[in-house]
Amino acid sequence: MAKLKLTLACGNYDRTRALIEGSVQPEGIDLNYLPLGPGEIFWRMLNNEEFDASEMSLSTYTILRSQGDERFIALPVFPSRIFRHSCIYVHSTAGVQRPRDLKGKRIGVGDYQMTAAVWVRGLLNQEYQVLADEVHWVVATPVCAGIELPANIRISQIDSGQSLERMLEAGEIDALVSVVMPRSIIAENPLVKRLFPNFREVETEYYRRTKIFPIMHTLVLKTELFEREPWAAISLYKAFVEAKEVNYGRLYDSNALVASLPWLIDEIETCRRIFGRDIWDYSIEGSRPTLEAFLRYLDVQGLTRRPVSIEELFVANIRPEFLHYLRGTGEA
Repeated sequence: MAKLKLTLACGNYDRTRALIEGSVQPEGIDLNYLPLGPGEIFWRMLNNEEFDASEMSLSTYTILRSQGDERFIALPVFPSRIFRHSCIYVHSTAGVQRPRDLKGKRIGVGDYQMTAAVWVRGLLNQEYQVLADEVHWVVATPVCAGIELPANIRISQIDSGQSLERMLEAGEIDALVSVVMPRSIIAENPLVKRLFPNFREVETEYYRRTKIFPIMHTLVLKTELFEREPWAAISLYKAFVEAKEVNYGRLYDSNALVASLPWLIDEIETCRRIFGRDIWDYSIEGSRPTLEAFLRYLDVQGLTRRPVSIEELFVANIRPEFLHYLRGTGEA
């Protein structure tokens, strides 16, 4: 029987390397893995539907679902996860020493609705009682069509020739939420600093207390493909889990380290003491506190048209009972 030809666009990550190289292959699928950058993937999938499956912004996907756009359905695979305390930068003369000092300030963000910004507004609200309507948001791109923000949100867009990073350096905005580390931080410019200089300590405590490990991206299939070939979702899921396990083994290779970090193995063991053996969880149940918080943030921030449930985001044939079965067989 011929294998199903499937084109997948996803980032070039250590946890997907075995899929890219072909040492892990999904059952029954002839996989064409295109290792592209997230921005390009999102644009091409959302606008042209060029791929059968792809990495996808969790916020964009959820917002679309809330609007009745059901072109895609997600698998509980999370290629990108990262704590976002570390991506809040402030100007040294803005008078911002603590999160609550952001009240009344001008905060730049590339896209108001991007996943990282949703997480930052959520943690500022939940952890530090800084509400979204208590700051002035300065954005680089317009809010996506179909989103009606609450009337009390103050938001303005910069001109096409302006740069949020340069505006922060010049003190024209007080803070910046950026998924890309500003050049000024890399160059150790004293005018720009992190809001949380001890971000690892803060993020570790945050995780231990909340069990939230922020998800940025998920994996989506075209809905029509899933409805026609539902088994393909399970094959892809199992392959992503296997590739992740292969990567754990590579990270422990002390013969020749796979990353340019002298104490890489100690770092892995430190992370496992915090997160447990499976640092990068691919499951609904293991990520439920994270998903529940994110969906709540989207609703509170007025980005979704209606409350969205976890279950409606993900394929119906990958559920906790199935994962328990896989774990029992040693396949997950």
